[in-house]
Amino acid sequence: MSETLLLAVAAISLITLVVAGILLARQKGPGGDEASARALREELAAGADRTSKALITHMTSIATVQNNQIDGFSRQLAELTGANERRLIELRETVDAKLGEIRQTVETRLDSIQKDSAEKLEKMRATVDEKLHETLEKRLGESFKQVADRLEQVHKGLGEMQSLAADVGGLKQVLSNVKTLGLAGEMQLAALLEQALAPEQYERNVITRPKSRDPVEFAIRLPGREGQAQVWLPIDSKFPITDYQMLLQAQEAGDVEGAKAAAKALEARVRLEARTIRDKYVEPPGTTDFAILFVPTEGLYAEILRRPGLFQQLQNEFRVTICGPVNLIAFLNSLQMGFRTLAIEKRSSEVWEVLGAVKTEFENFGRVLANTKRQLETVTNSIDAAETRTRQMARKLKSVEALPEPDAQRLIGSVEDEPPVLQKPGME
Repeated sequence: MSETLLLAVAAISLITLVVAGILLARQKGPGGDEASARALREELAAGADRTSKALITHMTSIATVQNNQIDGFSRQLAELTGANERRLIELRETVDAKLGEIRQTVETRLDSIQKDSAEKLEKMRATVDEKLHETLEKRLGESFKQVADRLEQVHKGLGEMQSLAADVGGLKQVLSNVKTLGLAGEMQLAALLEQALAPEQYERNVITRPKSRDPVEFAIRLPGREGQAQVWLPIDSKFPITDYQMLLQAQEAGDVEGAKAAAKALEARVRLEARTIRDKYVEPPGTTDFAILFVPTEGLYAEILRRPGLFQQLQNEFRVTICGPVNLIAFLNSLQMGFRTLAIEKRSSEVWEVLGAVKTEFENFGRVLANTKRQLETVTNSIDAAETRTRQMARKLKSVEALPEPDAQRLIGSVEDEPPVLQKPGME
């Protein structure tokens, strides 16, 4: 700070001398002494040189002092840097030692944790193995038990299947009997008739031909013409299973000749049954001029329809119609609709009679209603007259002071206390 002030003072002095020399030169003017001016300039130059030298010397001393100070600062900085480096080295060594201790401690703890974990894992493995062993033994025991139970059930099922096979063999033997097959077809026909018709619309085991002892299995009761009570429609069930099975076996075996022979035998059997039905059960006018031959399976019915011209021949020559279960139901439903139509026609005359009676009663009801209207008009006129008289009486009584309601009830009584008016026997 002191060096800066000295420099400032020296600079100001130098500037003062220069300004003073310039002022003196101006005072003397252009006509002054050149020698004096030169002397003055020389003095000023000498003063300036001295001042410059003094300043340079002073600046040199200041620079020397500053250099010395900088050297001192450098030495102090080097010493401080060395001290810091030594401290850093000591700190690094201390940190390394601490880190080594921490590493040792962590390794020791990790070793103990690994040992504990290994021991716990070993215990868990032993527990899991024990549980798995127990569970596996339990599940295997249950599975083997279930397998044993299922095998026992299968064994029982095989025994039942063997007994069922024996029963099926017995059933086959039973069904191979022609009489049994006829009973099965008759039962199926009875079920279809019971499903489609009412009990009074058909009969079982009906003798349709006079002086005959051969009853037809079923006969449908049809309404007769005028003067005739009823007409029977014969229905008989046939099941030529032997010829049909021979035909199926030949077709499955690919035996063309055997199939042709079986088909001819089946056709001959069907024609024979149709002729028998016609001869035993069809007798117009007590019966229809045709009968129905029922076959209990759709396969047999389809096989009969496949024979060329057989169905038409049975209808034209023997007056017999072949029916399977499906088309028999359709035929019976159409008959049921016809029965309903006839019933409606028979009841139509009764309906017209009922409508005539209703018409007569309706006219009587109109007269009674007119009389009631006149009576009501008379009652209405009487009520209107009574209302008029009431208003006249009220106008006459305007000048009379009204008593309080309790006093009035005390004098003439309450309306609720009046006995009810009984109607006379002829009044309505």
